[in-house]
Amino acid sequence: MSDIIHHPEHHVKLPEGSIGKQTTTLNLGPTHPATHGVFQNILEVDGERIVSAEQTVGYIHRAFEKIAERRPLYQITPLTDRLNYCSSPINNMGWHMTCEKLLGVQTPKRVDYLRIIIMELARISDHLICNSIVGVDTGAFTGFLYVMQYRELIYEIYEEICGSRLTTNIGRIGGFERNFTPTAFQKLDRFLAEYPGVLKEFIALFERNRIFMERTMGTGAIGAERALNYGFTGPNLRAAGADYDVRVTSPYCSYEDFQFDIPVGTTGDNYDRWLVRNEEMWQSLRIIEQAYEKVKAFTGAEAEIYHADVPEYYLPEKKDVYTKMEALIWHFKIVMGEIDMPKGEVYHAVEGGNGELGFYLISDGGRTPYRLHFRRPCFIYYQAYSELTKGAMLSDAIITMSSLNLIAGELDA
Repeated sequence: MSDIIHHPEHHVKLPEGSIGKQTTTLNLGPTHPATHGVFQNILEVDGERIVSAEQTVGYIHRAFEKIAERRPLYQITPLTDRLNYCSSPINNMGWHMTCEKLLGVQTPKRVDYLRIIIMELARISDHLICNSIVGVDTGAFTGFLYVMQYRELIYEIYEEICGSRLTTNIGRIGGFERNFTPTAFQKLDRFLAEYPGVLKEFIALFERNRIFMERTMGTGAIGAERALNYGFTGPNLRAAGADYDVRVTSPYCSYEDFQFDIPVGTTGDNYDRWLVRNEEMWQSLRIIEQAYEKVKAFTGAEAEIYHADVPEYYLPEKKDVYTKMEALIWHFKIVMGEIDMPKGEVYHAVEGGNGELGFYLISDGGRTPYRLHFRRPCFIYYQAYSELTKGAMLSDAIITMSSLNLIAGELDA
């Protein structure tokens, strides 16, 4: 239950004989189910109208950056899973690409295309969760139940590739731990065949629904200039009218080889953010289909390539560790963290499910990062929450929180 505290000192001085007026302080969270995570909003409300809001973060702060500064590079991957856990493969691969930039590793094209398939599946998973939850917060539960079946199918693809579903630890520096199995491609075929029809039905449930439109149009709005001043990126910035997308402005992982559009909104409100994420799912499907065709074009030995040739940082296969001395030596050196990385300072960003996810890595030539900073988009969005909810209704505050796609794990890090 939310705690309510009455503040007599907030009484407004009115002419004698008139009825007094007071505001109420409402603790929305940190354990309120509507917050979708562990964070607190201290709201001052006049009836159901929000007068002011103050955000509190840090309820699940785990000091990931400092933990990472005491670990070799490959042991940091599981930490990135716990950022935006709705699309953890993007976190994993963003980190691997940061390491590869520092180490000067060039990944084969097939690895890039396989990564893109997984990252775009993760983007779809992230968006369908966000948009269906916005529906739940407006009172519509059916869409959420319907699309969750296809989030599960995406998780089954992850599971087939790496053995995990939510916190995936997928891939390695230089590529993947193993090649994709025929079953993984069969599940991908099923997803590509079925999800477009499901997405059409999901959109039809909401897009022209009068209740949904009235609950989302005009609420939580922010303009492009103000969003840029805060540091917004991703769908939240594009919904405000700015066409910034890391995949286009700073292409990575061979994204320059693909044709896709950047959906852009106009009003920056909850409805536009919902529309932009829906269109981005269509574009992700388009990218996956192109990448899948490129993967199919590889034949013979090329079709078996799933990692770069970097024995210093890529764990050898177990069968080689058991039978070859060189593989055993590399395995020992990597696992025990006995390989020094080159000195350098790099920043690498990827287009995460909810915005620009960046890794700023400084190496002094040791075996662990000298400094490491995660640029988490949620931390930036939450700074604007007070401004976006001021003057809104209490019920609008919940929808705005969902529409911004605030993930507590990424917010606190």
